[in-house]
Amino acid sequence: MSDVTRPVVAFIGLGNMGSPMAERLVTAGYHVIGSDVAEAARERLVAAGGESAESAADAVSRADLVILMLPNSAIVEAVVTGGDSEGGGVLAVARPGTLFVDMSSSEPLRTRALAETVAAGGARLIDAPVSGGVKGAVAGTLTIMVGGAEADLADAQGVLEVLGKPALVGPVGAGHALKAINNLMSAAHLWVTSEAMLTGIAFGLDPNVMLDAINTSSGRSGSTQLKWPNFIVGETYDSGFGLALMLKDMRIATGLAESLGVPHTLSDRAVEHWTTADAELGVGADHTEVARWLRQQEKENKS
Repeated sequence: MSDVTRPVVAFIGLGNMGSPMAERLVTAGYHVIGSDVAEAARERLVAAGGESAESAADAVSRADLVILMLPNSAIVEAVVTGGDSEGGGVLAVARPGTLFVDMSSSEPLRTRALAETVAAGGARLIDAPVSGGVKGAVAGTLTIMVGGAEADLADAQGVLEVLGKPALVGPVGAGHALKAINNLMSAAHLWVTSEAMLTGIAFGLDPNVMLDAINTSSGRSGSTQLKWPNFIVGETYDSGFGLALMLKDMRIATGLAESLGVPHTLSDRAVEHWTTADAELGVGADHTEVARWLRQQEKENKS
């Protein structure tokens, strides 16, 4: 790399999570070249001191390390390889040895296949999906689940530590597998927490009193400690993580379970419930809005 401590970073995907992450890298002294389909996202990075690229290929051609923060595997593959292994994407212009860090919520088996294609093209790829939401991205406190070789993580360590706490969880694909599994659990927690909380509220219990008691008891979870008090009690529903993205991760996890022959009956029911809520809440819904949707179901049942 051109500078071991300060590699030039191409940041592809400047959305709700990508923008604050890229800005943190700029603040830490990294030369960040950003690319996004939205002009406003690129302008935000420039305002923060970063550089806007004319295209993803332009950014990657001048970088030592490439961070991908994109919606799904299909888009990651389209950006990196052009959607196939014929060199139609940014891999064709990457410098030899360039390290790609896929921080998206991608499909683990597709990530493994993409890593092989990247290696054949003379570069490297690790997966490093995150948990912690927009708040964690802004604060630099993200949990970063890394799949890949230790040596490759070492090359990305300094960059990732600006964004949160990276931990090697296994070979390539392991990070994406663990992220999907985590979000399946998180989604199931939120749904049952919302049903339970609404039951208590209907009985006459104060939601804040309930949360105080539950959060020192065995029923506590991220949903009771963070989501309900921060986004649901006040009815803001603005965690910054979309319902559709949560559902996508849930399906990745249940698909992985299916491919491995692991029982997933309760998980499938959770996916069914979230699918129904997604269809009714529509495009752009925050994942915490499932609590609002359940509250509406309660009102309709009583009418």
